Amino acid sequence: MTEEWPLIDVTLRQFSLPQSDMWEGSKESYVLSMIEEASDETLMALGKHVGFELQSPVRGVEPPFWRKDHLRLFISHLADHRKYAADVQSALMSYGISAFVAHNDIEPTAVWLAEIETALSTCDTLIAFLHPKFHASYWTDQEIGFAMGRGLPVFSIRFGQDPYGFIGRFQAFEGTNKEPQYLGRELFEALRKHKQTQRRMATALVSLFETSGSFAAAKDHIGYLEDVETWDPSFPDRLRAAVETNFQIKRSWGVPESVERLIKRWQEKAK
Repeated sequence: MTEEWPLIDVTLRQFSLPQSDMWEGSKESYVLSMIEEASDETLMALGKHVGFELQSPVRGVEPPFWRKDHLRLFISHLADHRKYAADVQSALMSYGISAFVAHNDIEPTAVWLAEIETALSTCDTLIAFLHPKFHASYWTDQEIGFAMGRGLPVFSIRFGQDPYGFIGRFQAFEGTNKEPQYLGRELFEALRKHKQTQRRMATALVSLFETSGSFAAAKDHIGYLEDVETWDPSFPDRLRAAVETNFQIKRSWGVPESVERLIKRWQEKAK
């Protein structure tokens, strides 16, 4: 990177990105650190500004395997473990996470490579189920490389195989002998807190709350929202509208009051 420090900071400031006067690393690491929480739109605009011809992922495509308004998660797994992957997929659904499991979500007549590429091009994150022989699979390594090439967060679950290569830098979850519903909960907590997925996860949880189908579901969903790590200005109106229009939310004891407390808390944080 040949640009001088003042020009780098001016460019960051033009796109409402943070700057720091205290930095001991390289210019490249500085820029990456300053833009790591930027939105896709800001990154696209910044890329064009500095001369890159960028194309966003295929967001116009709405494949049938993604649940509307959910966080999109690609599960990379060996064929022998598709039943367990499907069980985790089911567990994640209750947290506003739509998971893609190739052997369940691809129709027999579909062209497999095209469907998998579509899923990889439109997902928000990838989870690798590291069973023995996972590394020997040509396809699973390709899937991880595709996701990392898009800059997506990649998580790994250890099932007797330790993380390797680029994903070896990150701590893996332990999955051996763990019931799918417990692993699903751990993944949900991680995705809710991770910098690259917390915003998308918060939006998914608001949508999940809006569609609560029972009194109990409304209580569960407001509970999830009470622990979100980020907040959007659209959330108060959406939550209040849900209280007024969704009978299961409106009549769920304590939930409307919890909504108001949650909104007030974030309003006070913004002051």
